[in-house]
Amino acid sequence: MGMPARLYLEDDHTMTGFVSFVGSGPGDPELLTLKAVDRLKRADAVLFDDLSSGPILTHARNGADLVSVGKRAGRPSPKQHHVSRLLVDYAKLDQRVVRLKSGDSGMFGRLEEELVALKEAGIPYEIIPGVPSACAAAAAAGIPLTRRLTARRVQFITGHDVTGALPENLNWTALADPKATTVVFMGKRTFPQFLDMLKSNGLPGDTPAILAEEVSRPEQSLRHTTVDAVAAQLAKDVGDKPALILYGPLADP
Repeated sequence: MGMPARLYLEDDHTMTGFVSFVGSGPGDPELLTLKAVDRLKRADAVLFDDLSSGPILTHARNGADLVSVGKRAGRPSPKQHHVSRLLVDYAKLDQRVVRLKSGDSGMFGRLEEELVALKEAGIPYEIIPGVPSACAAAAAAGIPLTRRLTARRVQFITGHDVTGALPENLNWTALADPKATTVVFMGKRTFPQFLDMLKSNGLPGDTPAILAEEVSRPEQSLRHTTVDAVAAQLAKDVGDKPALILYGPLADP
């Protein structure tokens, strides 16, 4: 890991606590980076998201504290300020801490709030990128995310805000662009409403789409269909599986 920054406290104690934000990828432990595995093996404590549990945690060293701090829609979950407080408290005990986030930690992972807490407490940290679930979903579907001339732009969007509702003030013109590949994170519950807005801004209902659930895991499911069919399915049953929705020209099988 190298030598973490040293901070000198009022009692002349040299604090050596250090936090590594580690992107765990979409769930397949073989998609972890070498640096991610190294930090897990060195950690005194691992604070992990729901989607970063299971086989990935086998890389943590024996004796490390393993603390679940995952948030899942519709389930009791730790509050964000509590997670941030845990990071600070562990680091102040001179612990090497891994904050394990699914996918890439900088993508819809509320990373910034935790960074702010560490900065305010004067605790050093590093950010180790992970394989974004959107890239893993495209790879599993056997498609690229971009193509010269017909899909020259990729856009990632969250399907819900902090209340679970469809975010307000989205750029619907951009999201309805038929020559862009769009990936919707955390959008199963709001996608029927999301699609109504897309169609009112010109996106055809037969636009190719993929409903990708449990990406990279043994239970992985990829349904190649249309945006209309995805919305109709989710209007009946959203289920509880983590999912991405990809739509655009490249989602056509």
